[in-house]
Amino acid sequence: MDSFTQIALGIAVAEVCAGKKLKNKTVLYGSILGTIPDLDVLVGLFLDPVDAVLIHRGISHSLFLFGLLSPVLGWIISKIEKGKISYLRASNMVFWCFFTHVLLDMFTSWGTQILWPLDYRFALKTIFVIDPLYTIPLVIALLMVWKTKDVVLRKKYIIRGLFISSFYLLVSCFIKLYALNQFEKALYNQGIQYSEIIVKPTAFNIILWNANVATTNSYLLADYSLLDSQPITFTSYDKNKNLDLQLNGNSDFEKLKKASEGWYILTQKNNSLFFNDLRFGLLNDNPQNPQFAFNYKFIAKESELKAVEVHKSKRDGKRLLLKIANRIKGN
Repeated sequence: MDSFTQIALGIAVAEVCAGKKLKNKTVLYGSILGTIPDLDVLVGLFLDPVDAVLIHRGISHSLFLFGLLSPVLGWIISKIEKGKISYLRASNMVFWCFFTHVLLDMFTSWGTQILWPLDYRFALKTIFVIDPLYTIPLVIALLMVWKTKDVVLRKKYIIRGLFISSFYLLVSCFIKLYALNQFEKALYNQGIQYSEIIVKPTAFNIILWNANVATTNSYLLADYSLLDSQPITFTSYDKNKNLDLQLNGNSDFEKLKKASEGWYILTQKNNSLFFNDLRFGLLNDNPQNPQFAFNYKFIAKESELKAVEVHKSKRDGKRLLLKIANRIKGN
């Protein structure tokens, strides 16, 4: 999730774990602890861009690291706040701030390697990385906490905020299952044979959903709004496996294939190859020249082709958001 939401969640969890002892200092500790797992982004600044993609939500989001850091940071906090909070309670606060951070990330579309060093990434794909309807209840609860000194009321407000936000996550799971069922029925009714399907929400909502469908020679993309009245239609994009041969053995290509979990297509324009990650949607839906939200251009550097992320303009983002807003209303 976005940094602001993770900070809000970190403060809320710190308040539940140690609000009685630390009072408003939970804002400081919750903010720091809610941010630490995402510091892998800073590490990525010193790495090759493709390697930075691979490490994101890797070891920094793992139970392995949390098990090492929790007692260490718990000890440091207990020393700083000597006489206010015990080592055990401080360590408990650190662990739960870290763990809830990762649990929330697992509901988004970007895989989370919570069981690192195992290579598998968990992604429920039920909410977008920024979702105001999850964040707002937490923020309101925190504002209420800030205004009161009553320990009982503070905890009551926080638990209520966490309950509402968590209930929203639960609702998103059921809505995803419903959307998945609609896509599967459409595929069956249209006689389409497929090997795999993934369904995920579009930006900032859980009303409009995207589907990626893998067939033998192509990927089918479609969207479905809970307000739709017309059948789902699928747009086909050729897998272009012949282009894969041109990058056979290229290290960046192999890394991007791994990062995309195999959901990609290569396209060629003006003699340049582009890697398109299918999981995060389209900026335009032209089958002859599609532009995906995450795509990379291969350029020659020191006798080797290197992948460089294609720059997105603000105009691209505005156009995409306008398209989503209009599509949510249904077809």
